Amino acid sequence: MLLYDRVIALARAPHWYESGGVPDTLDGRFDMVAAVLSLVLLRLEDVPEAGPASARLTERFVTDMDGQLRESGVGDIGVGKHIGKMMGMLGGRLGAYRDGLAAGDLHPALARNLYRSGLPDAAAIAHTEAALFALRDALAERPTESVIAGDIA
Repeated sequence: MLLYDRVIALARAPHWYESGGVPDTLDGRFDMVAAVLSLVLLRLEDVPEAGPASARLTERFVTDMDGQLRESGVGDIGVGKHIGKMMGMLGGRLGAYRDGLAAGDLHPALARNLYRSGLPDAAAIAHTEAALFALRDALAERPTESVIAGDIA
């Protein structure tokens, strides 16, 4: 699915880690994927005809995370538990980013969900917050069918 591939490519852009201070670790990369994915899902959530695409995008995330877990040595029994936890984390992030975007302040959501191991300097947080607001704005400007087709940035 091209849309998911674009989410991953955007979440792996070096600026998040270099200028934004997102930890370049397994957890940091997951958190960045979850942040970008959340913004895309939030863009699609109020568009009834986008429901199937949102479901496919979420399913692709689950499939990818399943594969990543298996690759890292998690066995069959543990994969389901980890996937359940990841889906709960994604759901929490959707709510946190939704609230932060509505309030015009992503700092609390970033502190809790992206910078879990400790906050970087103010310039790094400002960079990440500005880039996420820019992504939200770019997604809002695109027609829904373009977003679904993978045109997200």
